[in-house]
Amino acid sequence: MAFSAQDVKNLREMTGVGMMDCKKALTEADGDMDKAVEWLREKGLAAAQKKAGRIAAEGIAYADVVDGVGVVVEVNAETDFVGKNELFVEFVKNIALTVAKENPADIDALMACKYPGTELTVEQMQQEKVLVIGENIKIRRFVRYANGFSVPYVHMGGRIGVIVNMELPAGLEGKDAVVELGKDLAMQIAAMNPAYRDRSDVAPSVIEKEKEILMVQAKEDPKNASKPEAIIEKMIMGRVSKFYEENCLLQQAFVKGDKISVEQHIAEVSKSVGGKIVISGFTRFEKGEGIEKKQDDFAAEIASLVK
Repeated sequence: MAFSAQDVKNLREMTGVGMMDCKKALTEADGDMDKAVEWLREKGLAAAQKKAGRIAAEGIAYADVVDGVGVVVEVNAETDFVGKNELFVEFVKNIALTVAKENPADIDALMACKYPGTELTVEQMQQEKVLVIGENIKIRRFVRYANGFSVPYVHMGGRIGVIVNMELPAGLEGKDAVVELGKDLAMQIAAMNPAYRDRSDVAPSVIEKEKEILMVQAKEDPKNASKPEAIIEKMIMGRVSKFYEENCLLQQAFVKGDKISVEQHIAEVSKSVGGKIVISGFTRFEKGEGIEKKQDDFAAEIASLVK
């Protein structure tokens, strides 16, 4: 399968590896991006497994709690300027309100809902906003938490939106320590971007693939040439533990703590408020994540105008 210079550039942005190594990886992988990432990791060149979605679209990722219902939405626009427009921001907040109140099953169902305070549907109002604002606007995704206690967090004016959902004994919702815990965890999720809630949520197939990659790395390292298989196995298990610590929220180091994990911090807060707190879920949206934005060649465009 052939690959282009853009594919090489994309692989470099995803892995942080040099252009020549990315080109070699794509050659070895016959143009398959996932296999190329795996090849780079096996050679010890790419540090991270998960592909970071390239942020190439504008708009807002927004989180809120409406009458106890947690909501996080992403609405895209063409430029960062529109993302700061008051009409656009109001539209996004009303989309979150609609999701909370109407509980749509998917985007299509959401588009058919009545837009708050009007007789228009969400789809019709979106078309109105496109005409007024002058840019294409698209509601991309949403998640809704109807149960439990949710805490929202919006980072940098809508670059990232996070909802943390907790299970609590009745009466703990108003405790300052519980609200602070939710905010701290939401900020940690925004900053650290964990892929999983807990190590128990990681599929066995993911761990097996991780072990395979680590085994190849270990065996290709000259420093391990004389080490027994049992020692290499022990090294790999240690690195798998590191995988959990980097990718699972509860096993991550608590960013505001003194060398304790998130799990340990939650246990401490639970003890202080007299009831068990369980993190049942979270959602993190980063605006434009994974969307390719059109790359305009402005020099060529200007050249064509002056011909």
